[in-house]
Amino acid sequence: MVGQDVKQPLPPAQPRYVFRGHAAQIHTVTFFRSNSRLATGDADGWLVIWRLATKRPVAVWKAHCNAILGIEAWSDRRIMTDNRIYVWALGEGEEKSMDTTLPVEDTHVHRKQPWLLHAIHVNTLNFCSFALCRSEDVPTPSSDDDVKAIEGPHPLLIAVPNAIRSDSIDIFHLPSEHRITTVPTLFAMKTGMVMAVRVFHQAGLLTVAAGYESGHTALFRRNSRDGKWETFYASQPHTQPVLSLDLSPPYQCYFTSSADAIIAKHPLPAMPGAKYEARPLQLTQTKHSGQQGLDVRSDGKILATAGWDGRVRIYASRTTTEMAVLKWHKEGCYAVAFAKVDLIDSESSTKAEPKAVKEAQLVTAQTAQQHSGSVAREREERAEKTHWLAVGSKDGKVSLWDIY
Repeated sequence: MVGQDVKQPLPPAQPRYVFRGHAAQIHTVTFFRSNSRLATGDADGWLVIWRLATKRPVAVWKAHCNAILGIEAWSDRRIMTDNRIYVWALGEGEEKSMDTTLPVEDTHVHRKQPWLLHAIHVNTLNFCSFALCRSEDVPTPSSDDDVKAIEGPHPLLIAVPNAIRSDSIDIFHLPSEHRITTVPTLFAMKTGMVMAVRVFHQAGLLTVAAGYESGHTALFRRNSRDGKWETFYASQPHTQPVLSLDLSPPYQCYFTSSADAIIAKHPLPAMPGAKYEARPLQLTQTKHSGQQGLDVRSDGKILATAGWDGRVRIYASRTTTEMAVLKWHKEGCYAVAFAKVDLIDSESSTKAEPKAVKEAQLVTAQTAQQHSGSVAREREERAEKTHWLAVGSKDGKVSLWDIY
């Protein structure tokens, strides 16, 4: 009607940038080095490291002969990839000597690889990526080899499916590369293979969360006295295989997604010996089957899923209410990852006062070179502090979104 404002529908959200470097479907994405880098791995085994400030590759190499299932940073100078578990030496200094020719440009030319520090042969037939946490017990060296082994970043524990029984889980120690324990199967249930796993410390005890081919999920805790594992939660919220699992900080609950349309929220009992009923805290029928990737943001407020229908859906962690749908990819999405916002917020607060002091002390006369360096650093800081969400798809592209 004349004289009345007609509300126009908002245009659909668009990604801030799209990385187009891979020739095969993307299986894994992760942010690292204070959110200044994005690592992407594809089905052909290619790994690309992107500088977020410039959106350009800084290192490209074929890390595995088969699909890369997972990528994690051990420190600012070490990155881990999974088909077999490889640990690569890749700091900023090493990036300068790396090839940056993208796989989509040429897959036949050999590219330099970083120095391979560790290699652990593990079971990857499940298509289950590894999980890691810091080891709370730093080993005491008994030989020169042991001294060399514990130099560098804090030791890690790595959880992977067992090489013989694919329904149980092995825990390895890095840098020793020794298997230290095995989480047994759920003998009372036919679970099939382990499909997703997380390892962490809770109440001072080593804890493992697992999702299975049968749709089951379970929590295991290692007794500190005898080293035996006990199951203190198990349920079957899904009718199809569990595709993804993630913990919600500060370890109060965890979420699973599946080939079915359910997102399940599960308890994480904090007290040793505590057990919960064999049922989830919440089941959400999303009506969208095949939500393969699931990632909870580091502040625990929201989670995202990557769907076979090409959509990325954002949910509130507390209620699992759908908050947004991101649509750009024409083919299925397989991987999703948030930048670490708790790191962003803590760095912002600690840097605010020193930055103000520096600005007050700046001299007005600056050389063109100094000004150029300042602009570049501001661009780096802006990229590191953005609430990014990265999404990898079957089309070989990775979309980058700015999420509230």
